[in-house]
Amino acid sequence: MKREHILQELRRTADANGGVPLGRLSFFKETGIKESDWKGKFWARWNDAVREAGLEPNQKQGAFDEIFLIEKFVALMRELERFPVVAELRMKKRSDVSFPNSKVYERFGSKAQLVAKIQDYCKERTGYEDVVALCSTVADQQVPDVENDGASAENIGFVYLMKSGRFYKIGRSNAAGRREYEIAIQLPESLQTLHTIRTDDPAGIEEYWHKRFAAKRKKGEWFDLNAADISAFGRRKFM
Repeated sequence: MKREHILQELRRTADANGGVPLGRLSFFKETGIKESDWKGKFWARWNDAVREAGLEPNQKQGAFDEIFLIEKFVALMRELERFPVVAELRMKKRSDVSFPNSKVYERFGSKAQLVAKIQDYCKERTGYEDVVALCSTVADQQVPDVENDGASAENIGFVYLMKSGRFYKIGRSNAAGRREYEIAIQLPESLQTLHTIRTDDPAGIEEYWHKRFAAKRKKGEWFDLNAADISAFGRRKFM
């Protein structure tokens, strides 16, 4: 395990967590990098590694963090003139690196709870009447959960991880089983689907994994992955 690899993973996971570095246990679950891989070898304490990665050690989330998240969300609401869905949060993140990761908003609970939180925040302040009105239109509807984004079954696609020989393919499809058959008939070696991630944004999620493993890309959508990479992909059920 190389020092720079751990630092790169620290920066990547912090970026995916809205700029907030993960704790050592969450970091292990996300990356497969164990405490024994770094403690006593590169750093004595986890916060030393975090600081070397150019990040501030994680602190308990305070009022400022919540205000920051809500203000960012409100700004996007005004930009779209509606309450954004998860796919729109992800698109905003890709175009604006300062925007929080969509997963961060899950701390507010369900989508209905997020709507209520933003509505209460805006009602306590002047100049937010437009946002209150947008929240009201959503609150009057049956609001689906934030994680699922209200996506109907026909809009759900898949990002899959397949193995053929020593290499792995990351691609997307609206029917993972059919795609496996289509690829298999073109290859001399057997093809095995290791995992599929359900998503309402197949193109965006495929792009995420392609960028994450860019250094291990061989040709097209084929990658030379290790056990930690495969484990990281396999932990995701829905994105």
